[in-house]
Amino acid sequence: SDVGSQKERVVTEEEWLQKWEMGDIGFHKEQGHPLLQKYLDVLLNGRSGLRIFFPLCGKAVEMKWLADMGHSVVGVEVSEQAVKDFFSEHSLPYCEEPVPEISGAKMFQSTSGNISLYCCSIYDLSSSIVGKFDGVWDRGALVAVNPCDRQSYASLMINLVEKSSSYLLVTVSYDPNKHKGPPFYVPESEIKSLFG
Repeated sequence: SDVGSQKERVVTEEEWLQKWEMGDIGFHKEQGHPLLQKYLDVLLNGRSGLRIFFPLCGKAVEMKWLADMGHSVVGVEVSEQAVKDFFSEHSLPYCEEPVPEISGAKMFQSTSGNISLYCCSIYDLSSSIVGKFDGVWDRGALVAVNPCDRQSYASLMINLVEKSSSYLLVTVSYDPNKHKGPPFYVPESEIKSLFG
């Protein structure tokens, strides 16, 4: 199969938390992602004041960049350390509160109110908790999701977006027999079957 041995690969939540703890975060880009800058017009589509979702956000610098442009940013990340690092590295004051609908979850919100980061499993979210979004910047989420969870992930994403939303997705292309992932190889045919 063209996904090689990756089909059965599972990375646990604990492994992700450990990556953050150990500073093994080669996936984080200090300067922001050049593809977001290149395709920003596609994401915004001439609109301002959008609600933009960052799945598996880590401490992505693009969240502040888009918030500074006047957009409202919502992210989800399993690592509390990543979320707190985001606010401290940008010197952004924030408040922290529990998310009543999700046991053990917390929401960290900038004092300005335009950045809200949920610390929980992405699969615990729903549009009744976070609302709907005008745009999604999926820079490293689909390729980080375990292959067996891709259908659940795509269904959630489809449920979280408005009909007129823009979804920017970055994937990686390589021979999956030579790398076990993550990032996982997601063939274009699978992206089409997941998102239509």
